[in-house]
Amino acid sequence: MLQPPALTRAGALLIRQLLREKKIRSREGAFVLEGAKSCRDLIHRSPQSILSLVVSPRFLSVEPAADRSVRMKLPVRQFLCSDADFDKLTDVEMPQGILAVVRQPRWDEAHVFNQARVLGLYGDRLQDPANVGAIIRTAAALNLSGVWLSADSADHFSPKVVRATAGTILRLPVFAVRDFQAFSSYGCDLYAAVLASADRVPIESIRTIPSRLMVAVGNEGAGLAPDLVKASRVRFSIPLAEGVESLNVAATAAIAAFYFSGLRTDSDGGSKGSRRSA
Repeated sequence: MLQPPALTRAGALLIRQLLREKKIRSREGAFVLEGAKSCRDLIHRSPQSILSLVVSPRFLSVEPAADRSVRMKLPVRQFLCSDADFDKLTDVEMPQGILAVVRQPRWDEAHVFNQARVLGLYGDRLQDPANVGAIIRTAAALNLSGVWLSADSADHFSPKVVRATAGTILRLPVFAVRDFQAFSSYGCDLYAAVLASADRVPIESIRTIPSRLMVAVGNEGAGLAPDLVKASRVRFSIPLAEGVESLNVAATAAIAAFYFSGLRTDSDGGSKGSRRSA
């Protein structure tokens, strides 16, 4: 079996930089995806996104023959790295010996907003990569229009976020936003997820939604910025059991996305049309 060429020091350095530095990911327009299952799915579903692959003897010793045949036919650069050197590349505790350098997807925001119906999630100052990744995965699973993140949120191409998305980072439009007020220029209403109080409505009292809606969820500790809450057309809360103060932001986003994706839009007429009551 023909072995790939050895990974160079320069190649190894670039991979480490892609894993650790947002500015390098932005400069190169690339990110790193690790793990046998993740790379296998990538090879089968989005081979055109792969810039290069790195494998180690540890991985080659257990790689199924059918997967190897598909991998070897890819028209991308592939490199071999010793197990010890591979362990120095990765930031996971138990590396499996394969990673891919992947081209960052480019999405046309205007095209997304030109759709007849827009339902998106906006994350305000989200710092936990696991939350950002879970929100992206939820939005993809519920077929939302996309996810928008404030510019000071965790980078959606960082390795922890990428792992948490379980591959959906390549299938769902995700945008970094400098000013949430730009949503209004596309005719998008803002609904803000907040803690229950007198001037908030419980989510289940909402029966229809605008055809163009952005649901905002906030920072893990501080919640949504006051100016964003003030600018929101609707401020809603998710009723909780007594003694439970709040939900994790990813859970809030999931509940809100599921609920709103089952409602009719104002222009549809009629009452609530939820898939759950069908």
